[in-house]
Amino acid sequence: MTELLQFVAYLVYLYEIVIIAAVVMQMLMQFNVINYSNPLVRSIYAGLYSITEPLLKPIRRFLPKSSGVDFSAIVLLLACLFVRWVVIGNLLKLV
Repeated sequence: MTELLQFVAYLVYLYEIVIIAAVVMQMLMQFNVINYSNPLVRSIYAGLYSITEPLLKPIRRFLPKSSGVDFSAIVLLLACLFVRWVVIGNLLKLV
């Protein structure tokens, strides 16, 4: 049972890294550091977008509108950290 919980914690950690990569890539595209018309950049961004968007979209519906700043990734990262540290951490202590 502990191996399964550790595996789930590792998957949540990998998802945190994907969220951070998507946010950094989106910021680099907004500041024109990397160009979206490049096929490699477009395919990497499409992959990151398809992985992160299903969880970010519901969060965006509940957050109040801000002036051009998207806080949904921060909320999702905090939720992932909560799951990994509190939920899985306490379950590992019980097993």
